[in-house]
Formats: sequence, C-alpha cells, structure tokens
Amino acid sequence: MSRTILVAGEDLGVCSHLKRLLTARNYEVVTAGGGLAALAEFHRSRPDLLLLETAVRGRDGFDVCRQLKNNPQTRLTPVILIGGAPATKARLQGIDAGADGVLTKPLNIQELLAWVRSLLRLKAYTDELDSAEAILFALARTIEGRDPRLEGHCERLAEYSSRLGKILGLAPEQITALRRAGIVHDIGKVAVPDSILLKPARLTAEEWKIMREHPLVGEKICAPLNSFRLVLPIIRHHHEKMDGSGYPDGLRGNEIPITARTLQLVDLYDGLTTQRPYRRALRHSEALARIEREVEEGWWDARIFCKMKEMFHNGNGRARRRSGAPAEQKSRVFALSPARATAYDPLLEIEAGLRHRAAGVR
Repeated sequence: MSRTILVAGEDLGVCSHLKRLLTARNYEVVTAGGGLAALAEFHRSRPDLLLLETAVRGRDGFDVCRQLKNNPQTRLTPVILIGGAPATKARLQGIDAGADGVLTKPLNIQELLAWVRSLLRLKAYTDELDSAEAILFALARTIEGRDPRLEGHCERLAEYSSRLGKILGLAPEQITALRRAGIVHDIGKVAVPDSILLKPARLTAEEWKIMREHPLVGEKICAPLNSFRLVLPIIRHHHEKMDGSGYPDGLRGNEIPITARTLQLVDLYDGLTTQRPYRRALRHSEALARIEREVEEGWWDARIFCKMKEMFHNGNGRARRRSGAPAEQKSRVFALSPARATAYDPLLEIEAGLRHRAAGVR
C-alpha cells in the first residue's frame, strides 16, 4: 500500500526537491506551506508521515509539531522536523516539541530516507494496532446489540467512568484505560449462549457458573494487545466486591484495582437506570439511594461513590433518563424475586441479596 507523506514549509526549493525524491521511491507526496497551511493540509490529507520545516512565518514548525503531538487524534503520526538552527539546539527543541526525528540543513539524503523508512514501518505497526482495537470495540458493540434495551450502554460507561476518573485524580493512562474498558468490559459475554444471556428467569447453578466466566474470557480476548495492559484488570475485576463476595477472584478492599472499582459503580448505576424485562428503569435519585445502601453493606467503595454523586450533582456526568422511567412519576425501588432475575443483568446477585428488604414487593 502506498504511503502518503506531507512535505510542508516555506522553502519551495526544498519542498520541490523532497517531493521529487520521495515520489521517485513510490511514495505519495502532498505539499503545503508552513504554519497554519501545514496544519490545514495535514487534517485534509491525513498523511502517514509529516516532513516539516521549523523556520516559518507565524506558527513555526516546533509549534505545529507540538499541537499535533498534544492531540490524541494525531499524536501517533510521525513528524520529522527540518531545521536550519545549530544541530544540537534544533534537536533539543524538536525533542521538547515531541518530534520523532530532527534533521538539519544541509540535508543528508541517505539519513532522511532511512528516517522515512523507519518511521513509516512504525506507523504501519500503529495502524495494525488501531485495527485490532477497532475490531474489539466492534465485537463489544455487537454483544451489546444482542439486547436492544442496552443500546448506548458501552458509550455511557466510557463517558461516565472517564469523567469520574478525572474527578478522582487518576493518571491520564488510567483514564484512557477506563474509556476503553467502558466499551469492552463485557466482551467475554461473547462466550455466553443467548439461552443464558437473555434468559427471563433465574439462572440455574450451572448457568450461573458459565455467566461468571465472562470476565476471564474477556481478559483472554484482550490480552494480546499491549495497549490494553491497564484495561485487563478492569475487565477481570469489575464484578469484585469490597467485602470479598464478588468474582472471579474474591478480592477485598484495595486489592481491587481502583479503575475496576470506578467502572463497577458507573456500570451499576447505568444498569439500574436502564429498562429490564423484569423491572422498570429506576430514576436517578432511586438508583443512587439503592447504591448507597449497598455501600453500607460493604460491597462498593464509599469514597468513589461519593465522588460519583458529586459528579452527577455538578453536571460533570450526564444522568440520562432511560425509557420506562417517567420524569415526574412517584415510585419505589423494586426488589426482585429470584424467579424474575435475568441472566443478562450484571446486578443479578445484588437483586437476590436485596429481596429480603422489600418482602412482598414483586
């Protein structure tokens, strides 16, 4: 596949020479001026590599490079800066701007071509990684689509958990992991038959054993991706409980990764406020009241729950109303009999554990 290289700068002689040189080696080459013109052409052509002069009017090449590298949508595109300053100074400035390579004039053509070949190979590996992630995300959404009532569940979890992670002061890489985990946390349910996943009745012991395997299956599916290193513990442990009664490993307290403790609370909230075959969707206040009781039981992280309440109260999250949850209707929290619990609901154990609180309410 032909790779596209953007050559940008105000030295028309240099740009023209580089275009002839690279076109002769079967690269597709587009050109642009410096500064804002380079940015505009970059976003139009989406090149695989940018060769950019540093000395331009307006926004210099270092500023353009820094802007591209600070943008999650463009930071993986390699950038080679071409400068006229003393080599050491140019390289230091280029490193600070995030450049992948820095060359100085007069250009050594063999060095330039070696950089181009090397960085385009790296970009190809990155593209393959992006494709693998895209396949996993598509698979996760396909699983979600098996029950139309869960439409948008993955996107909501990605949004809620990443916002909550920021409020908790988690590191940027942990917030990225939460956003990814919001999409793929239940990907292991691909191994759960529809007869179990969508069963409108209580699971048998054997069926529940199969259901409880989905965090381990999901971890195995995502394990080959190095970029999912911080996502794997979230997938595996998002059904653990602070008192050790969760699964698959029965972790307690801070043994459960903080990212998993964060995702499980927004997953719980979204599950309660989503319509189910056996109960209506709870209103925002009802769902929070119910989770608070479970926090008091020792199941969930109290500090994270408080931060989640603050997030919704301050408008940093979006407490959307699901279908079946009238905005002004007075209602009560429903506890379910085991016969009406569903396999697909991640709150199956919670529902069974709470039924003694509302005896006679069906």
